[in-house]
Amino acid sequence: MESLNHQEVINLLLQLATLLIMARAFAELARKFKQPAVVGEILAGIIIGPTILGTLLPDFHTYLFGSHEMSNIALDGFIQISVVLLLFIAGLEVELQVVWNQGKNALKIAVASMILPIIAGFVVAYAFPEFLGVNINDRIVASTFFGLAISITALAVVARVLMDLGLFKTSTGLLIIAAAMIVDVLGWVVFSVILSLSESGKGGLGIWQTIGLTLAFTLIMLTVGKGLINRVLPWINKKLAWPGGLLSLSLAICFLAASFTEFIGIHAIFGAFIIGVALGDSEYLTEKAKEILHQFINNIFAPIFFLSIGLKVNFIESFDLGIVGVVVVVGLLTKYFGAYIGGRWAGIKRKESIVVGFGLSTRGSMDIVLGLIALDAGLVSDSLFIGLVILALISSIASGPLMGWAGKLKI
Repeated sequence: MESLNHQEVINLLLQLATLLIMARAFAELARKFKQPAVVGEILAGIIIGPTILGTLLPDFHTYLFGSHEMSNIALDGFIQISVVLLLFIAGLEVELQVVWNQGKNALKIAVASMILPIIAGFVVAYAFPEFLGVNINDRIVASTFFGLAISITALAVVARVLMDLGLFKTSTGLLIIAAAMIVDVLGWVVFSVILSLSESGKGGLGIWQTIGLTLAFTLIMLTVGKGLINRVLPWINKKLAWPGGLLSLSLAICFLAASFTEFIGIHAIFGAFIIGVALGDSEYLTEKAKEILHQFINNIFAPIFFLSIGLKVNFIESFDLGIVGVVVVVGLLTKYFGAYIGGRWAGIKRKESIVVGFGLSTRGSMDIVLGLIALDAGLVSDSLFIGLVILALISSIASGPLMGWAGKLKI
């Protein structure tokens, strides 16, 4: 079996050290300005990527990220693991009981907040594929992807913003969280099916087999799987070393689920997300255990992924003002009005509907994951991916002030 040589090991360790140091420095800087850590981590990636470091110090950038193919392959492995674990903890945040308690209102808001961006995004991308930068050979799939990409809400980011505003436990805050959870589940189911339909889908199964297995996997994991977890977790907590036993087995079932969905032609992240939902909804997974998992992944693996975004593309060379403008305007307006209309449809007052609209317009994590997968699959161009990243940055920065402003309206 081929292994890394002496210099490649050094190079990989330097890459990981650079990513983690820059991630921590810029996450702390973002926190100083009351912004989500993901904003600082993405900016850090742009700085050490081809955009800035590659322009100012090209030889050093090449030495660090371009001179050793095997260490770059190993780093890509770390990034793949990071995105799987990121979706795993995103699933842990989905509390099915919160969704059930909010009932039809949350479902109406979630569906409306997705339908308008998906339709508008599909129409724009399908009508102007070459301008927007979607794959002309996978036109329908790529156009559907773009609509879905601008319909996703960043659950982790909006939860943090609501906590900062003191709205997390209010009726409006819980409604936003429940709707965002539904958007997450629906979005990843739809995206996983879309990816399997594209020319770059990796599964050897037929389309309907893949869709059937995906729906069956989701249903089984959230019913039978959740029941098995509830039976096994008390034994793990009692018999195995804590928290080591829980951590190792949680990650093991995460990787098993991820490998299964990758095998059937659905991206590995979907399996990780669904098993995260099943595990996170268990009454035997304590808040302390969740916090340990969050701290472990959010401070080590998640930053590696978000910094890797800046390593993928040159944000200056591939920047297209027209594409960015379309993505930002269409993304912000359709998501806001979709959620606002959903709020009014659910019988929510106008003021609360405005807050819901701004809350569900928050991006910054899952939509970027989705965009990077589509970029790697060849569904979108570098310029369109940059537009999605900028949309995520703008919305995550603006959502807090906008919700705070809307909460003070006298209407």
